[in-house]
Amino acid sequence: MDPKQELVRYYRWLRQYGLNDSHSGNASVRDGDSVWVTPTGACADTLEADDLIRCTLDTPGEGASLDAPLHLAVYRAVPETRAVLHSHGPHTVGLTLEGGDYTPVDFEGQYYFPRVPVIDIPYERYVDEAPAKVAAALGDARIAVVRGHGVYAHAASLNLAYKWTCSLEQSARTDFVARLARRPA
Repeated sequence: MDPKQELVRYYRWLRQYGLNDSHSGNASVRDGDSVWVTPTGACADTLEADDLIRCTLDTPGEGASLDAPLHLAVYRAVPETRAVLHSHGPHTVGLTLEGGDYTPVDFEGQYYFPRVPVIDIPYERYVDEAPAKVAAALGDARIAVVRGHGVYAHAASLNLAYKWTCSLEQSARTDFVARLARRPA
């Protein structure tokens, strides 16, 4: 499949399965010397392959997502990366609001992510600090969370980055249900 069409498919799935709202998150795929990034303010329901913005590893294209510099920093820091997905899984974001790294409680979560780095970035400093901090975290991990903001996954394929994203949200959902079950009635 054409990398641009594949990127649109996965970006739509993030919306379809509740990991993003209609206009949140962003995604990119590396295609040779180019990186295709979702445009700023992209609507997952209507995005087409021709809407994607071409970037180089050093320069975001005009109109690319606000997170394009972050995506490019990940590709530079971890050269084997071919895809980066940013989502807002509600269980993951909710369970990591207190800060500190996150440890999944379920078998699959611990198998894939023995530790999920949770990065603290003041909201007013996000644009300036996120590229370096997220790229550094993803140098040692498949997935990371910016506290109060969202999840970043990277992998050698869109399919694998999507798997990490979904697996972490499923682990957080399981953790959430377990916490509810322990509450006194």
